[in-house]
Amino acid sequence: MEPMNHTWVVEFLLLGLSEDAALQFLISGLFLFTYLITVSGNLLIVLAILLDTHLHIPMYFLLANLSLVDIFLTSITIPKMLVNIQKQIKTISHAGCITQMFFFLIIVLLDNLLLAVMAYDQFVAICHPLNYTVLMNLRLCVQLVLLCWTISVLDALMHSLLVLRLSFCTHVEIPHFFCELNQLVHRACSNTFLNDLILYLATVLLAGGPLTGILYSYSKIVSSIRAISSTQGKYKAFSTCASHLSVVFLFYGTGLGVYLSSSISHDSHSTSMASVMYTVVTPMLNPFIYSLRNTDMKKALKRMLFHK
Repeated sequence: MEPMNHTWVVEFLLLGLSEDAALQFLISGLFLFTYLITVSGNLLIVLAILLDTHLHIPMYFLLANLSLVDIFLTSITIPKMLVNIQKQIKTISHAGCITQMFFFLIIVLLDNLLLAVMAYDQFVAICHPLNYTVLMNLRLCVQLVLLCWTISVLDALMHSLLVLRLSFCTHVEIPHFFCELNQLVHRACSNTFLNDLILYLATVLLAGGPLTGILYSYSKIVSSIRAISSTQGKYKAFSTCASHLSVVFLFYGTGLGVYLSSSISHDSHSTSMASVMYTVVTPMLNPFIYSLRNTDMKKALKRMLFHK
């Protein structure tokens, strides 16, 4: 039996979302439009929070960080895809692929952890309003955000180092528009048991843990809202967390869609299409959710844009 042809792959091929040239042109136009809307929308949120002193509180500090993360998320994947379509190339270097994967892993986990911290902020604001300034202050928020960054970087570094130990056969095609960890690992020629094990454990711990925290926080929030006697009080309490709850449903809903798509169909194309939802659509919708459902944010945006 001949040995397998293992080598150090210099570059990978990103197959993208479609092979059709006309459809690729349409996709590039849609993605460029989406990218511009995402960056401008989230940048407006960040600027409004920075410029309006009324919003210099923990809730909006966390929102500004979430908006920056959404800008980073789309900037990691979309520009490279647009360049490939424009130049009619599909290649990405080995170093470029690992780098893209590394930063993508950081930002996705950071998004997840920030949503959990924001859920805790909502929990304290509604369930312990009198102790809010003690339990949730800007100094604690900065520490929590730094902790989220540290965990995300260490997790991404661990996965990246594990991928670097893998060997790939020549002419590796990735049926995706960016270098996604799972797709990359399953195209290696060497044994990937350790990679799969660590990925599974990290997913359970770092995705399941924050989700459990979010569910616990909202179970307590719902109980507190139900205990409020007045209808107006209930509405005010619910409106406080409605925007965050919408973003949580959008983030985890699309993430679950990607997981189910890959588990049930085993079709790489359908998985990459589902990935568009949480890597492209969700970051674009977040600014609209927060600006349309949040009165303070709407007022801040009006003051910034129209000097009122």
